[in-house]
Amino acid sequence: MKFFVTGVNGQLGHDVMNELHKRGHQGVGSDIAEAYAGVADGSAVTTMPYVGLDITDKEAVKKVITEINPDAVIHCAAWTAVDMAEDDDKVEKVRAVNAGGTQNIADACKEIDCKMLYLSTDYVFDGQGTEPWKPDCKAYKPLNVYGQTKLEGEQAVANTLEKYFIVRIAWVFGLNGKNFIKTMINVGKTHEEVRVVNDQIGTPTYTFDLARLLVDMCETEKYGYYHATNSEVTDESAGCKTGYISWYDFCCEFYKQYGLKTRVIPVTTEEYGLSKATRPVNSRLDKNKLVEKGFQPLPTWQDAVSRYLKEAQL
Repeated sequence: MKFFVTGVNGQLGHDVMNELHKRGHQGVGSDIAEAYAGVADGSAVTTMPYVGLDITDKEAVKKVITEINPDAVIHCAAWTAVDMAEDDDKVEKVRAVNAGGTQNIADACKEIDCKMLYLSTDYVFDGQGTEPWKPDCKAYKPLNVYGQTKLEGEQAVANTLEKYFIVRIAWVFGLNGKNFIKTMINVGKTHEEVRVVNDQIGTPTYTFDLARLLVDMCETEKYGYYHATNSEVTDESAGCKTGYISWYDFCCEFYKQYGLKTRVIPVTTEEYGLSKATRPVNSRLDKNKLVEKGFQPLPTWQDAVSRYLKEAQL
């Protein structure tokens, strides 16, 4: 198959391109920069075909996608700076990227009749309660600009296309770019203690594992809404935290695996402060639909952390 992938200078796009190469698919990557500007790790993505593209430019999007004529587009590009998105002078730009850019891509996909996979977020919900959000739940109530514009992107895809996958993820980490693990390990190396919130609950997503699932999906016609994060441990005899976790639990685990002795202090979101955007306390995503549709779930998040730390060499 031939794929067009947006956002390849980010964590997920980088891994999607490498997964396509691994499987023998054709992959053309794109991002806002004129040339590939992700991590120079010598992996396949660094030498695969690349097109500089501003997804907010409707005509440019149409031209590029029409000329490439892919079988599927995996749309990873997005404005993801959640707090900055709240600034009055940024809102229009965030909406242009997350909603308008997605609409441009959906329109181009419709024109050439190709599949589209759009990455979304648990932030489209209100983040309240303790029940895991189901992928086909329509009780949308975003708490912040990022969530609202990602929801508008979802609606652009669903209202334009029939051949689409909308995949919601959370707490993303990967080799290419910034993430919570990298940040906290760097902080942990220079501090005796760190404060981490323990009242926001969910599970993390390793982009290496997610990329495999996204390509699996695009090789099928099993369209619709899905949730995909790394799996929770359910067997208490495993000797580690079971079920959904907090950011505090997450940090404790990767500090332990990394060998950091830094003390981790659990605090509430209110005690932590600092955040401009309202964050959901319930980021639990129900992933049962993956199994129901015959897809292989992602490995446990503890296993993902272990593999990531070996790869990242932080």
